[in-house]
Amino acid sequence: MVIHKYNPTSPGRRQGTVIHDGTTAKRAPEKSLLETVHRTAGRNGYGRITSRRRGGGHKRRYRIIDWRRRFDGVPAKVAALEYDPNRSARIALLHYADGRKAYMIAPNGLAAGATVESGPMAEPRVGNALPLSRVPLGSEVHCVELEPGRGAQLGRSAGCVIRLASRDGDYASVILPSGEMRKVHVDCRATIGQVGNVDHALVSIGKAGRNRHKNRRPKVRGSAMSAYAHPLGGGEAAPAPAASPARPGASPARAARAAIPARPARA
Repeated sequence: MVIHKYNPTSPGRRQGTVIHDGTTAKRAPEKSLLETVHRTAGRNGYGRITSRRRGGGHKRRYRIIDWRRRFDGVPAKVAALEYDPNRSARIALLHYADGRKAYMIAPNGLAAGATVESGPMAEPRVGNALPLSRVPLGSEVHCVELEPGRGAQLGRSAGCVIRLASRDGDYASVILPSGEMRKVHVDCRATIGQVGNVDHALVSIGKAGRNRHKNRRPKVRGSAMSAYAHPLGGGEAAPAPAASPARPGASPARAARAAIPARPARA
């Protein structure tokens, strides 16, 4: 992957960068693996804002990802690596030998034309999904299940890597990207390798419009709002340094100090 910087033909182009990945196919997604997405713009069923700074953005269609990888013993050929607007990682379109099609998270190093497999008898190769009981200790994995058969929940974003540290009885210890160590049942499955698109964190947005395309609205300081819009709003000057942080229309972010009850009078 190459981070490309354009000529500064505009202020947005001057700062913005993009990833040029020659392995990602420029093709339409598989129609049988698409679903429509109902977007709420941060509103609940009553139409009230419950998540601020959301709205707008480009229309998307959801790609159905096979998080379980339960087609054991059936080899699948990687037909193409595709872009997914719903996540930071790239996805791989699989054509199984029995005619089925599915999407999976594309690990780093997986290319079109490769063959992947899942199940206890699969080899510990990049892209293969195995139970943790069959993964060699010290291996780098991603898309790890928390419960057997529930589907991958850990290590799904771009560049994520989880390391299998040890096994003790029915549980295995894995080290998450944050450094946290968790115990997971050995029957939970994980995919060998690191999630692809590792340079995703190095991209510079460059202008506000790119965030608006991603359904992200501007962030405004509470002290810059009107008094009716935010607890910290209003007035001619900035709030005092001792002002407690607050959220609009909600309880204070920091608990208020409880009043000390008065002592009873002595008889």
